[in-house]
Amino acid sequence: MLKVAALVSRDGTLLQALIDGCKVGEIQAEIALVICNANSDRPLQRAAQAGISAIVIRHQDYPDRETFERELHRCLQEHGIDFVCLIQFNRLLTPWFVEQWRDRLINCHPSLLPAFKGWYTCSRALNAGVKFAGCTVHFVRPPMDEGPIIIQAVVPVLLEDTPATLRGRILKVEKRCFAQALQWIAAGRVRIENERVFVEGVDAPSQVLLNPCAE
Repeated sequence: MLKVAALVSRDGTLLQALIDGCKVGEIQAEIALVICNANSDRPLQRAAQAGISAIVIRHQDYPDRETFERELHRCLQEHGIDFVCLIQFNRLLTPWFVEQWRDRLINCHPSLLPAFKGWYTCSRALNAGVKFAGCTVHFVRPPMDEGPIIIQAVVPVLLEDTPATLRGRILKVEKRCFAQALQWIAAGRVRIENERVFVEGVDAPSQVLLNPCAE
């Protein structure tokens, strides 16, 4: 069974979705370690409630990114981790760390990449006037929010949306996509060829979405 670590900075709502998926057998993996890099109690509480080892490694306690990441790497190796999930992790990882975990490191971003990389994705989507938003689960590469895309989900942007309401709707599909991506990987159904992801046994949807709807 795939032994997974979660690197978390904030709340950990997506972490809970993965914990729950593993617990009921929907994801054939074990969340074996949670590492939090900030002063956020909620991810640690979620880990404790699930009986998962949790460690705080504050990036502020290290003189530079490489020293911090070498401690992350040491800790992951010490716990025999096979795979790493970035869950609302607010640090840009260096090429050194990404290469250590190449193709064993995924992230979920609240936009339809390559659009709206970085922060404040929902505000920027609304300001741009897009009709659809969504999320992307992808393998991590050194540039910010780049890497082979595993799965994306689309939600409509509503006329009355605020950044908060749009973010809430995206979060619901993020939970589903992150869990699905990890399950495909754990089941050995994912391969990367020329930086494109192929998933064995799944097809693209055939329906077309319009927003606003056609008359």
